[in-house]
Amino acid sequence: MSDDDAHLIWVLADDRTGNVNQAIGVAEALAQPFKRVDVGYTKFARLPNALRRASLLGVDVASRTRLVAPWPDLVIAAGRRTAPVARWIKKQSQGHTRLCQIMRPDGGERAFDLIAVPAHDRMPPRDNILEIPGAPHRVTETRLLIEADNWRPHFKGLPSPRVALIIGGNTKNAVFTADMAREVTGRAIEAVKAVDGSLLVTTSRRTGPQNEEIIVQMLGSSGVAYHLHDWSSDAENPYFGYLALADMIIVTADSVSMCCEAAAAPGGVYIYAPDGLASQRHQRLHQALYDGDYARPLLAKTEIVPFKHPSLQPARMVAQRCLELLSSPVS
Repeated sequence: MSDDDAHLIWVLADDRTGNVNQAIGVAEALAQPFKRVDVGYTKFARLPNALRRASLLGVDVASRTRLVAPWPDLVIAAGRRTAPVARWIKKQSQGHTRLCQIMRPDGGERAFDLIAVPAHDRMPPRDNILEIPGAPHRVTETRLLIEADNWRPHFKGLPSPRVALIIGGNTKNAVFTADMAREVTGRAIEAVKAVDGSLLVTTSRRTGPQNEEIIVQMLGSSGVAYHLHDWSSDAENPYFGYLALADMIIVTADSVSMCCEAAAAPGGVYIYAPDGLASQRHQRLHQALYDGDYARPLLAKTEIVPFKHPSLQPARMVAQRCLELLSSPVS
């Protein structure tokens, strides 16, 4: 790529890891250089976007020093709080900057050149809205090949087939209970015992110490071979290695990102979605993944077996539309 072909692209990155990964996933899918611009907030970021509008209201002083010309050709951002910042940048550029916003901007929708929303969000149709089958992410086939080579020696002693158990936890609207922790861990252990395989297990900061203790005790007394990652440790996170090398993946239903990342991996995906854990919005996502043959529901009598499915890559859909924006004249 020559310098003349490259565009100046910014990714607005705040303190929401899931949002940042979605925006960076789209930027990486563009296969062009981009600049990450970190954005920190003050208490005023909690104000509704109808009040913040196209402004830096709620953005801290350190971040403001990074938001300076030359203004980019394209801004990629995700989440409600970044939307006023993106609109402000477009205003400073006198309309030159194109805006790609992932998820609902909650105000000023006409200012955005592209709004990418998962179909399960059911946003009213507009010319600048692109519905995508799930959340953008960074789990590509190339990355999985690299991670497989990196982690294969670490899991050499674990017999195949391998089942990855990816456990989230509590959300703003739901509790991941001790009974849920027991049930999903028990189902994974049963699946491994049935095929003389092994388990690759990771929890998250939302799992909770009580549930983590239950999971550790069940694994320790199970008699199956397993690898357990403690999310709070300083050890290298094997999450992408799990996705790359698992023959089957069990993922809890509480996280859109976890479900979509699992659906990008080659292993057969089973979503654990007991009553009370997944919101209606999340349930719509799960159904879309089932309908698209990306995943299967983990029901009471579900047999956990390997199966092939397409790789879920919504970031590429968004990146293609961004390229079309960059190649078209500014109106």
